[in-house]
Amino acid sequence: MNLNFDEIKKEIFLLRNLINNSLKKYLHYKKELPAIIIKAMRYSVLAGGKRLRPLLSLFTAKLLGLKLNKVLPFACAIEMIHTYSLIHDDLPAMDNDDLRRGKLTSHKKFGEAIAILTGDALLNYAFEIMLKNTLKEKKYYKNYIKAIYDIASAAGINGMISGQVFDILNENKIISKKDLNFLHLHKTAALIRASITSVAEIAKVNYKIKSFLKIFGEKIGLAFQIMDDILDETGDEKKIGKKVKKDRKKGKSTYPALYGISKSKEIANNLILEAKKYLSKIKGNKKGLSYIADYIVNRIK
Repeated sequence: MNLNFDEIKKEIFLLRNLINNSLKKYLHYKKELPAIIIKAMRYSVLAGGKRLRPLLSLFTAKLLGLKLNKVLPFACAIEMIHTYSLIHDDLPAMDNDDLRRGKLTSHKKFGEAIAILTGDALLNYAFEIMLKNTLKEKKYYKNYIKAIYDIASAAGINGMISGQVFDILNENKIISKKDLNFLHLHKTAALIRASITSVAEIAKVNYKIKSFLKIFGEKIGLAFQIMDDILDETGDEKKIGKKVKKDRKKGKSTYPALYGISKSKEIANNLILEAKKYLSKIKGNKKGLSYIADYIVNRIK
């Protein structure tokens, strides 16, 4: 598969603008609501970021022949769920971070109470958006409900929450590779995977294609977290937009801690190669998904 990098970069630029403009519309100020909560939601959501998860959703839509407007509300909702998790992760009771995306974290800007409520607001609003769009789909609403269930499962105790709890419980401990995989597959990879498989539910694809996309999503999600852990050790704080070497100070269970930097990079690269093998089994425009898979192991922030 030949990739025209300039062409794909241009497409990503346009899709990011589409995502960002949609997020701004969803987060418009309402006179009847306390302005501070909308301001805090906008502050964190619109602070920048790679928009990796919504981009994965939109590129999956392209692969499966779906119109982007069918998927865009779900893509924006997933980004809100991701941002909620970052706001809560940064709280003093969790990772206690001062910077996120090069800006003060939500609790440093607005105080802990508003930060907690902002995360809660984004999580709930994400489901409002998805359900509102599902109610418009009289013919295929069951597929949309399946997509929402997929996302809810990935964000809840069957996914991200269990991963975060496992992360906290295993600070300052040496854990097995199996436990480390459980941690990362739930904490990070679950929502990345759901960004892809939820679109497969909307597209009504068969079980085989859905399975290939699930494996692809889990493998790139795991590789993403491994690279995140590596960047925490080796990255430039100004480029990353957050403090580095936090994992080591808190005694976090990471791939670099267990395997070292070099071996961790090798594992991440192998995961991407394996992921792309499963992607190659699906017919359609795979260029965007393949590009993002490569970007994950080549990123510097």
